Amino acid sequence: VQLQASGGGLVQAGGSLRLSCAASGPIFSINTMGWYRQAPGKQRELVARITNSGATNYADSVKGRFTISGDNAKHTVFLQLDGLKPEDTAVYYCYQRLRSDLGYSNYWGQGTLVTVSS
Repeated sequence: VQLQASGGGLVQAGGSLRLSCAASGPIFSINTMGWYRQAPGKQRELVARITNSGATNYADSVKGRFTISGDNAKHTVFLQLDGLKPEDTAVYYCYQRLRSDLGYSNYWGQGTLVTVSS
């Protein structure tokens, strides 16, 4: 199973981006999908996640600005980033907890860089 993330880039403060992350391979089902981010010199932190039933939760710092959504059938998770701030600058990593022919495991994407200029 492989995850491919895309959608990062450079944007001015107040702007928007949309990240996507698609899984490919022998996937039987999705349990949870989400996004983490890691800013320079900081620990990786959870941004948002969504379960296969659609339940979501967000980091306090992004509530009301970011929206996570998922397409279980296409094994894809999205993150809409609105109202971006310079402090949102980080490498964003997607993950999916899914069941493959090897059982349940967590899989990670390669990371996509989001840079917000002031």
